[in-house]
This record gives sequence, C-alpha cells and structure tokens, in this order.
Amino acid sequence: MIVDNALYRAGRRVEVDCAASDLAGVIAAREPGDFVWVGLFEPDAAEMGEVAQHFGLHPLAVEDAVNAHQRPKLERYDDQLFVVLKTLWYVDAEDAVETGEIAVFVGRDFVVHVRHGAGSELHGVRLDLERRASVLSHGPSAVLYVLCDRVVDDYAEVGTSLEVDVDEVEASVFSPVRTDDTARIYTLKRELAEVRRAVLPLREPLRRIVAGDVDVDGVADEAAPYFRDVADHLTRVTEVVEYLDGLLAAAFDAQVARISVQQNEDMRRISSGVALVAGPTLVAAVYGMNFDHMPELHWTLGYPMALALMVLISGFLWWQFKRSGWM
Repeated sequence: MIVDNALYRAGRRVEVDCAASDLAGVIAAREPGDFVWVGLFEPDAAEMGEVAQHFGLHPLAVEDAVNAHQRPKLERYDDQLFVVLKTLWYVDAEDAVETGEIAVFVGRDFVVHVRHGAGSELHGVRLDLERRASVLSHGPSAVLYVLCDRVVDDYAEVGTSLEVDVDEVEASVFSPVRTDDTARIYTLKRELAEVRRAVLPLREPLRRIVAGDVDVDGVADEAAPYFRDVADHLTRVTEVVEYLDGLLAAAFDAQVARISVQQNEDMRRISSGVALVAGPTLVAAVYGMNFDHMPELHWTLGYPMALALMVLISGFLWWQFKRSGWM
C-alpha cells in the first residue's frame, strides 16, 4: 500500500489538494525543480504496476521490487537509478538477525521506495528530512542518502547488539563454571553471516555513487560527500563484523579445547577411583580363593590384617593421586 505520497519544492513539502493515494493528482501539481517522493509498504503487483506506469519504471526493476529477496545492488535503467538495500534488526531473545528490504527508484523529479519487512521504519526518516530543508533541497539524491544512512545506522545497532552477545559467550566460555556454549556460538556465527550478506555487497553501490559513476539527473554531484560519510560508516560496520567473526572462531576453538581438558580431568578422576578400588579388590581376591594350604588362612589375625592391607593400599594411592592433582 502507499504509505505516503508528497510533493517537495525547494526543500519543503508542498501541501496538495488531494489524497496521498492519488498519484496523478500529486504529479500534476509538480512544477519545474519539484520532485515527488512516494513510499510503499509491501505492495502487490497491481499497485506497483500503477506506480510504474506513472513514473515510467523499468519492468525488470519493478519485478525485483515486488518480489524482494534481492541482494544489495545498484542498477541504471536509462535516466533512472534502481537501488536495493537490505534492512536488519536484532531479536535479542533469540540471538537472531531478521532481514527486510528497501527498493529505491530514483529519477530526475521523483523517488519511489518500496519497503519489505518490519525493519527500518521510514516515516520517521521522512519527517526528520523534512526538518532539514538544506539537505532536502538537493532533491531525490537527498532522499536516497537518508535512506542509505538509516539502513547503515541500523547495521551499526545490530553490530552493537551482537558485540554484547559475543562478550557474553566469551565470559561463559572462560568462566570457572562448566558450560557448553557450542550451540550459541554456532547461532551467532550464522547471524553474522546474515549481516555479512547485507553489508558487504552494499560497498560497491556506495563506491559508485561516491565516485560519480552513476551519471543520472536524480543524483547530484553535491551529494557525494554525504554518501562518502555513509560509506565510512559502512566500512566501520564491516570491520566490526569481521572482528566479531574472528572472536567467535577463537571462542569456539577455546570451547573445544576446554571440553577436551574437562574430559581428561574426568578420565583422571575415574581412573583414580578405579585404582582405589583395585587394590582392596586384589587383596580380597587373593584371600578369597579358599585353598587349604594358603599361608595365614587359619591365622586368627588374618582377617584384620587383610582389612588393614586394603586400607593401607587405598590410602597410599589416594595420597599419590592427591599430590599429583588427579583428585
């Protein structure tokens, strides 16, 4: 559905005498230098087709915008620009990174964005930009900038949340309490891979915009410093993702090594216990054979001597194991 449809002139929103859903009415009120910004949320093919007809959008880009599930990219169709951004948000209770998508069509006098998923709510972005007339006066390129900036800022928030969880995993792995964090480490590495699939492909589209390779009327050359700032933020997020992935790999190796050490300690304790029982068992086995001609078999002190021998053997083994750290 159409969330908002507005006309902007000299960096300010122009009130028009028609409903937001009336694309033709808003477009008709446009004057030279004005631009229209249309926002849609998960439109169906019919609604998107109507928007495409009004603005002359390329059918391949329209198909991508409706179906979603695209990787971040930048494509040029004649004098229009088509940009796909992946949105991210973090569900801390499940250690899960959820993804959405924003498709942006940029022309000389219009911007159309199509949002899928719950991430990166854009109404607040529009309101904030409308309060910055100096930025909005750059036209459609200003809208593309704030959308990219909002998406990358959300990446940074997801990275911060993941840092907290990775710190918790590290503390758990190296705590004195015996824990098994293998499953959580795997989950976090999988979510980091999801973040990487959104962050890394976006570097090339931003590089092309900063370098001026897009060459369309809707993206002003004066906007390059703003996109350069977004690209710098994206680089920092990329570094955080790589850093966290390395930490998780090290934590997994440490977890495996710690499990191995714990198993060795368990085996030593088990072996010590078996040895403590083996000594008395040997004595009892010897004196339990009941041969007629065994020494001390009919000796009055034979039974106490056997018990004492069992105690002495067990005590000596326990002292040795304790001194060597096995018990």
